[in-house]
Amino acid sequence: MPEPHSLVSVVVPTYNERDNLAALAQRVFAACDPQHTELLIVDDDSPDGTAELANQLAQRQPVRCLVRRSERGLATAVIHGLRAARGELIVSMDADLSHPPEAIPRLLAALRDPGVQMAIGSRFVPGGKVDLHWPWHRRLNSFVARLLARPLTPVKDMMAGFFCVRRDALDLASLRPIGYKIALELIVRHGWKNVVEVPITFSDRAAGQTKLNVGEQVRYLRHLWRLYGHAWFGRRAGK
Repeated sequence: MPEPHSLVSVVVPTYNERDNLAALAQRVFAACDPQHTELLIVDDDSPDGTAELANQLAQRQPVRCLVRRSERGLATAVIHGLRAARGELIVSMDADLSHPPEAIPRLLAALRDPGVQMAIGSRFVPGGKVDLHWPWHRRLNSFVARLLARPLTPVKDMMAGFFCVRRDALDLASLRPIGYKIALELIVRHGWKNVVEVPITFSDRAAGQTKLNVGEQVRYLRHLWRLYGHAWFGRRAGK
Protein backbone atom coordinates (compact mmCIF):
# COMPACT_ATOMS: atom_id res chain seq x y z
CA MET A 1 0.00 0.00 0.00
CA PRO A 2 1.44 3.40 -0.97
CA GLU A 3 2.58 5.70 1.80
CA PRO A 4 0.58 8.90 2.41
CA HIS A 5 3.35 10.98 0.80
CA SER A 6 3.87 8.79 -2.27
CA LEU A 7 3.90 10.61 -5.59
CA VAL A 8 0.44 11.15 -7.09
CA SER A 9 -0.11 11.65 -10.82
CA VAL A 10 -3.21 13.56 -11.91
CA VAL A 11 -3.87 12.60 -15.53
CA VAL A 12 -5.97 15.03 -17.58
CA PRO A 13 -6.82 14.37 -21.24
CA THR A 14 -7.32 17.57 -23.21
CA TYR A 15 -8.52 18.84 -26.55
CA ASN A 16 -9.11 22.59 -26.85
CA GLU A 17 -9.16 23.18 -23.09
CA ARG A 18 -6.83 26.19 -22.91
CA ASP A 19 -9.47 28.36 -21.23
CA ASN A 20 -9.82 25.91 -18.32
CA LEU A 21 -6.25 24.80 -17.82
CA ALA A 22 -4.81 27.51 -15.58
CA ALA A 23 -7.78 27.36 -13.19
CA LEU A 24 -7.57 23.57 -13.13
CA ALA A 25 -3.86 23.62 -12.23
CA GLN A 26 -4.42 26.22 -9.53
CA ARG A 27 -7.18 24.16 -7.92
CA VAL A 28 -5.29 20.85 -8.21
CA PHE A 29 -2.23 22.24 -6.45
CA ALA A 30 -4.35 23.99 -3.84
CA ALA A 31 -5.88 20.60 -2.99
CA CYS A 32 -2.70 18.51 -3.34
CA ASP A 33 0.85 19.10 -2.14
CA PRO A 34 2.88 20.13 -5.22
CA GLN A 35 5.93 18.37 -3.77
CA HIS A 36 4.14 15.03 -4.05
CA THR A 37 1.92 15.65 -7.11
CA GLU A 38 2.39 15.88 -10.84
CA LEU A 39 -0.27 17.20 -13.21
CA LEU A 40 0.08 15.21 -16.43
CA ILE A 41 -1.69 16.78 -19.42
CA VAL A 42 -2.25 14.43 -22.37
CA ASP A 43 -3.19 16.70 -25.25
CA ASP A 44 -4.53 15.58 -28.62
CA ASP A 45 -2.67 18.33 -30.50
CA SER A 46 -5.22 21.03 -29.68
CA PRO A 47 -5.27 23.90 -32.19
CA ASP A 48 -6.20 26.39 -29.43
CA GLY A 49 -2.78 26.28 -27.77
CA THR A 50 -3.62 24.03 -24.82
CA ALA A 51 -0.20 22.34 -24.93
CA GLU A 52 1.61 25.66 -25.18
CA LEU A 53 -0.13 26.93 -22.07
CA ALA A 54 0.60 23.66 -20.25
CA ASN A 55 4.30 24.11 -21.01
CA GLN A 56 4.15 27.67 -19.67
CA LEU A 57 2.53 26.41 -16.46
CA ALA A 58 5.30 23.80 -16.19
CA GLN A 59 7.84 26.58 -15.65
CA ARG A 60 6.40 27.28 -12.18
CA GLN A 61 4.33 24.19 -11.29
CA PRO A 62 4.90 20.40 -11.49
CA VAL A 63 3.09 20.08 -14.81
CA ARG A 64 4.04 17.76 -17.68
CA CYS A 65 2.46 17.82 -21.12
CA LEU A 66 2.43 14.96 -23.61
CA VAL A 67 1.12 15.77 -27.09
CA ARG A 68 -0.41 13.01 -29.23
CA ARG A 69 -0.40 13.71 -32.96
CA SER A 70 -1.28 10.32 -34.42
CA GLU A 71 -4.18 9.27 -32.18
CA ARG A 72 -7.36 10.85 -30.85
CA GLY A 73 -9.91 10.04 -28.17
CA LEU A 74 -10.39 10.53 -24.45
CA ALA A 75 -10.11 6.89 -23.35
CA THR A 76 -6.89 6.23 -25.24
CA ALA A 77 -5.50 9.55 -23.99
CA VAL A 78 -6.14 8.46 -20.42
CA ILE A 79 -4.43 5.12 -21.10
CA HIS A 80 -1.47 7.02 -22.55
CA GLY A 81 -1.37 9.02 -19.32
CA LEU A 82 -1.69 5.93 -17.12
CA ARG A 83 1.29 4.44 -18.93
CA ALA A 84 3.41 7.59 -18.61
CA ALA A 85 2.44 8.48 -15.03
CA ARG A 86 5.22 8.49 -12.47
CA GLY A 87 2.98 8.27 -9.41
CA GLU A 88 2.12 5.20 -7.37
CA LEU A 89 -1.45 6.50 -7.24
CA ILE A 90 -3.05 7.88 -10.39
CA VAL A 91 -6.07 10.17 -10.56
CA SER A 92 -7.89 10.71 -13.85
CA MET A 93 -10.16 13.71 -14.29
CA ASP A 94 -11.58 15.96 -16.99
CA ALA A 95 -10.08 19.34 -17.82
CA ASP A 96 -13.36 21.24 -17.98
CA LEU A 97 -13.71 21.74 -14.19
CA SER A 98 -16.82 19.56 -14.03
CA HIS A 99 -14.89 17.39 -11.55
CA PRO A 100 -13.89 19.19 -8.33
CA PRO A 101 -10.12 18.91 -7.71
CA GLU A 102 -10.89 19.51 -4.03
CA ALA A 103 -12.20 15.92 -3.89
CA ILE A 104 -8.85 14.38 -4.93
CA PRO A 105 -7.63 13.90 -1.31
CA ARG A 106 -10.78 11.90 -0.53
CA LEU A 107 -10.20 9.63 -3.52
CA LEU A 108 -6.61 9.08 -2.41
CA ALA A 109 -7.72 8.37 1.16
CA ALA A 110 -10.12 5.68 -0.07
CA LEU A 111 -7.23 3.76 -1.65
CA ARG A 112 -5.35 3.60 1.64
CA ASP A 113 -7.55 0.58 2.29
CA PRO A 114 -5.64 -2.22 0.51
CA GLY A 115 -8.90 -3.98 -0.33
CA VAL A 116 -10.20 -1.06 -2.40
CA GLN A 117 -9.39 -1.46 -6.10
CA MET A 118 -10.68 1.88 -7.40
CA ALA A 119 -12.15 5.08 -5.98
CA ILE A 120 -14.63 7.01 -8.12
CA GLY A 121 -15.87 10.56 -7.72
CA SER A 122 -19.57 9.77 -7.92
CA ARG A 123 -22.60 11.90 -8.70
CA PHE A 124 -25.11 9.21 -7.80
CA VAL A 125 -24.39 8.10 -4.23
CA PRO A 126 -25.74 9.82 -1.11
CA GLY A 127 -24.06 13.20 -0.82
CA GLY A 128 -23.30 13.39 -4.54
CA LYS A 129 -25.19 15.69 -6.87
CA VAL A 130 -25.28 17.24 -10.30
CA ASP A 131 -25.22 20.98 -10.94
CA LEU A 132 -28.70 22.30 -11.69
CA HIS A 133 -27.32 23.93 -14.84
CA TRP A 134 -26.38 20.59 -16.40
CA PRO A 135 -28.58 20.39 -19.55
CA TRP A 136 -31.54 18.00 -19.50
CA HIS A 137 -30.39 16.16 -22.64
CA ARG A 138 -27.02 15.43 -20.98
CA ARG A 139 -28.87 14.08 -17.93
CA LEU A 140 -31.01 11.86 -20.13
CA ASN A 141 -27.99 10.62 -22.07
CA SER A 142 -26.18 9.79 -18.82
CA PHE A 143 -29.21 7.96 -17.43
CA VAL A 144 -29.63 5.79 -20.54
CA ALA A 145 -25.90 5.05 -20.73
CA ARG A 146 -25.83 3.95 -17.07
CA LEU A 147 -28.96 1.84 -17.52
CA LEU A 148 -27.37 -0.03 -20.44
CA ALA A 149 -24.19 -0.71 -18.45
CA ARG A 150 -25.85 -1.68 -15.17
CA PRO A 151 -25.63 -5.48 -15.73
CA LEU A 152 -21.83 -5.14 -16.02
CA THR A 153 -21.19 -3.60 -12.58
CA PRO A 154 -23.09 -2.50 -9.46
CA VAL A 155 -21.15 0.80 -9.46
CA LYS A 156 -23.69 3.62 -9.64
CA ASP A 157 -21.52 6.11 -11.53
CA MET A 158 -19.65 3.76 -13.85
CA MET A 159 -19.66 6.54 -16.49
CA ALA A 160 -17.42 8.69 -14.29
CA GLY A 161 -14.24 10.18 -15.69
CA PHE A 162 -13.01 11.09 -12.20
CA PHE A 163 -11.32 8.19 -10.44
CA CYS A 164 -8.20 7.00 -8.65
CA VAL A 165 -6.31 3.71 -9.10
CA ARG A 166 -3.00 2.14 -8.12
CA ARG A 167 -0.44 2.00 -10.89
CA ASP A 168 0.73 -1.49 -9.92
CA ALA A 169 -2.84 -2.85 -10.19
CA LEU A 170 -3.23 -1.89 -13.84
CA ASP A 171 -3.05 -4.32 -16.74
CA LEU A 172 -2.94 -1.77 -19.53
CA ALA A 173 -2.29 -4.38 -22.23
CA SER A 174 -5.74 -5.86 -21.58
CA LEU A 175 -7.63 -2.64 -22.32
CA ARG A 176 -9.62 -2.16 -25.56
CA PRO A 177 -11.57 1.09 -25.09
CA ILE A 178 -13.70 2.84 -27.65
CA GLY A 179 -14.72 6.43 -27.03
CA TYR A 180 -14.97 8.02 -23.60
CA LYS A 181 -15.89 5.53 -20.89
CA ILE A 182 -12.51 4.52 -19.54
CA ALA A 183 -13.66 3.87 -15.94
CA LEU A 184 -16.17 1.27 -17.15
CA GLU A 185 -13.44 -0.31 -19.28
CA LEU A 186 -11.08 -0.54 -16.29
CA ILE A 187 -13.73 -2.02 -13.99
CA VAL A 188 -14.91 -4.70 -16.42
CA ARG A 189 -11.57 -5.70 -17.91
CA HIS A 190 -9.91 -5.96 -14.50
CA GLY A 191 -12.89 -7.64 -12.89
CA TRP A 192 -12.83 -5.14 -10.05
CA LYS A 193 -15.53 -5.70 -7.44
CA ASN A 194 -14.47 -3.42 -4.58
CA VAL A 195 -14.97 0.05 -6.04
CA VAL A 196 -15.59 2.88 -3.56
CA GLU A 197 -17.75 5.78 -4.71
CA VAL A 198 -16.87 9.10 -3.10
CA PRO A 199 -19.68 11.68 -3.40
CA ILE A 200 -18.93 14.79 -5.44
CA THR A 201 -20.82 17.72 -6.88
CA PHE A 202 -20.58 17.53 -10.67
CA SER A 203 -20.68 20.88 -12.46
CA ASP A 204 -21.29 21.78 -16.07
CA ARG A 205 -18.09 22.66 -17.91
CA ALA A 206 -16.61 26.05 -17.05
CA ALA A 207 -15.61 27.01 -20.61
CA GLY A 208 -15.42 25.53 -24.07
CA GLN A 209 -17.68 23.00 -25.74
CA THR A 210 -18.62 19.43 -24.85
CA LYS A 211 -17.07 16.68 -26.97
CA LEU A 212 -20.19 14.50 -26.70
CA ASN A 213 -21.93 13.99 -30.03
CA VAL A 214 -23.81 11.31 -31.96
CA GLY A 215 -20.53 9.72 -33.05
CA GLU A 216 -19.48 9.29 -29.41
CA GLN A 217 -22.85 7.75 -28.58
CA VAL A 218 -22.40 5.19 -31.36
CA ARG A 219 -18.88 4.43 -30.15
CA TYR A 220 -20.27 3.90 -26.66
CA LEU A 221 -22.68 1.25 -27.96
CA ARG A 222 -19.80 -0.49 -29.73
CA HIS A 223 -17.80 -0.32 -26.50
CA LEU A 224 -20.67 -1.89 -24.55
CA TRP A 225 -20.87 -4.70 -27.11
CA ARG A 226 -17.21 -5.49 -26.53
CA LEU A 227 -17.53 -5.37 -22.77
CA TYR A 228 -20.58 -7.63 -22.68
CA GLY A 229 -18.69 -10.09 -24.88
CA HIS A 230 -15.76 -9.97 -22.48
CA ALA A 231 -17.96 -10.35 -19.41
CA TRP A 232 -20.07 -13.18 -20.79
CA PHE A 233 -17.75 -15.13 -23.05
CA GLY A 234 -14.25 -14.33 -21.87
CA ARG A 235 -11.31 -12.34 -23.13
CA ARG A 236 -11.32 -13.69 -26.68
CA ALA A 237 -14.95 -12.73 -27.39
CA GLY A 238 -14.59 -9.34 -25.71
CA LYS A 239 -11.85 -7.96 -27.95
